[in-house]
Amino acid sequence: MTAVADAAQAVPERHYTHHDGRGATPHRSNPAVIHRELTTLDVHDGMNVIEFGTGSGYSGALLAELVGPTGTVTSLDIDAYLVKWANLIHHERGLDHIRCHVADGTTGFPERAPYDRIVAWCTPPLLPKAWVDQAVDGGLIVAPLPIATVPNMTVVAKVRVSGGEPVVEAVATGGYIEATGSPKTDLDLPGRWVDWEMRIPAPSWISIAWRERDNHLHTGARTALTRLLKDAHTEPYDGDELDWQSWRTFAAYLADPQLTMAGLSPDLWAIGHSTTSSAAALQQDGTILADQPDSPSLAVLRDWLTAWEDAGCPAPETYTPALARGADGWHLRLSQ
Repeated sequence: MTAVADAAQAVPERHYTHHDGRGATPHRSNPAVIHRELTTLDVHDGMNVIEFGTGSGYSGALLAELVGPTGTVTSLDIDAYLVKWANLIHHERGLDHIRCHVADGTTGFPERAPYDRIVAWCTPPLLPKAWVDQAVDGGLIVAPLPIATVPNMTVVAKVRVSGGEPVVEAVATGGYIEATGSPKTDLDLPGRWVDWEMRIPAPSWISIAWRERDNHLHTGARTALTRLLKDAHTEPYDGDELDWQSWRTFAAYLADPQLTMAGLSPDLWAIGHSTTSSAAALQQDGTILADQPDSPSLAVLRDWLTAWEDAGCPAPETYTPALARGADGWHLRLSQ
C-alpha cells in the first residue's frame, strides 16, 4: 500500500466529515481526490507542511499521519467555525502536531515557514508569490490554478520551487472552490469573476473574460446573460459524448478574449462566446443556447467545438503548462 493509503486506514474519515457534535460539513472534498493530491504531494516523515482550506479537518489529519510525530502541519481557512471544530476534533484524537488557524491562505503563513510541502483545497486567482516565497528550495506545491479568467476553468498543478522560481511539473484534471476573503455562504455561485447575477425569476449568472471592456453598469454582461435566457435559440450538441473536463480545458487553452462562462440552470454550467451584440454557450447537458440561429457567437462556438473534436478531445494532462509572472504571482496557461 502507498503511504497515503496507509494514512487513510489510520484516520477515521467520518469522524471528521460527519462529526457527532458538529454534524456533516458541506465544505469538504471527495476523499478519493484528496488521496490523489496527497500522493502527488509526496509527503515524508518529519516534514513541515501547510494546507489551505481546512474544511472538515480530514485532509489535515491525513497530513498529520504522513509527517508523523516529528513533523508539523499548519492548516488555514477563512471560516472560523470550521477552524475551531477542526482543532477540537484533532485534539480529541490526540494530535498535537497540527494547528488550524483563521487566515486568508493566499498570503501564506510566514510564522511557521519555510514549508517542505504546500497543498491547497481552494483555488486562488493565480499562484501566489507568498506560497513560492514560503517554500523551501526544492519544495512542492500541489494546488488548483485557473487557466482562464472565468470560474471553474482550472487544473490541479504540481509545482516545484527551485531557486525561488516555480516550475510546473505536471497538471491533472480537477478544481476546488474559489479562495475568498470571507466565508462562502452560497456554494452554488462562484466566488470570483461573476460579472452579473440574477436571482429572479430563477438564479443565474455570467462571467465574461472581456470584463475590462465592459462599462461600470456591466451592460455587456447583463445583456449577454439576458440573450441566453430570454427566448434563446436552442439546439443539441451533435458530436460524440460530451467530455466536459476536456471541453472546458480546450476552451481555456484557446485563450479567446470573448470566452464566457455562465450558470443558466441549476447545477448546469455553460461555456461559450459572447460580445456586446451576441452570445452562445454549450451547457453540460449538451444543449447549445444562442441569441438567434444566425448568431455570430454561435458560429464561433461551432468552430471551437469542431477544432476540439479535430484535436481528439485532448485530456487536460496532455497540454504543456507554463507560468507567466504577474504582479502578485504567476498565471498558469496551457499550450499544445
